[in-house]
Amino acid sequence: MTDANSTPTTMSTPGAVLAAWQDSLLRRMRTMHSLYYQAVDSMELHHVNHFEREGVLPIAFSLFHYTNMQDVTFMVLSGQMPIWNDDWQSRVQMAINDHGKERTVDEMIHQRIGDYDAFQQYQRTVFTRTEDHIASMDPHDFERVLVAPPYPPQVASTYSARCAGPQGITVLDGFECWHYQHGLRHMGEIELARGLVGLGGMTS
Repeated sequence: MTDANSTPTTMSTPGAVLAAWQDSLLRRMRTMHSLYYQAVDSMELHHVNHFEREGVLPIAFSLFHYTNMQDVTFMVLSGQMPIWNDDWQSRVQMAINDHGKERTVDEMIHQRIGDYDAFQQYQRTVFTRTEDHIASMDPHDFERVLVAPPYPPQVASTYSARCAGPQGITVLDGFECWHYQHGLRHMGEIELARGLVGLGGMTS
């Protein structure tokens, strides 16, 4: 969305540069997604739902939070509705049917995954849709402004607002911040939490 009272800067990046951005983003997203697949394939449900102590979120939180946030924010980037719905909830059986972005740690320490196989199906569906979209999209869409300054308070404090250029938060910023950087940050949480349940990290 753009602010009706602002006029975003019009960009005209050469097509070869846009194509290079597209190739780089797709490769990085696929690699990052592969870490999630490796993580879930090498864990069992008791690892994922392990509760260490008060104030420490279980792996189940990081897995569902990131996957569901990618699903939800994809709608802003592409216009496609989220995949998650009541049917998926009945299959995956999340203890808390919420990605938890606006909830407290005290609430989300109770997050658990009910059906681990169903969760993995949901995760792969979300990740595959994102990769397919990046691979087939018109790279000129990367320059489209989603949120123009001045930002409302709930946007101004976000990572994507810090990253954005003077024209505002673009589609490329959204993929980079909401999907790629966000995914890496939660993978770091997962790698640390794996150590608490006797498992190793994901890469050397």
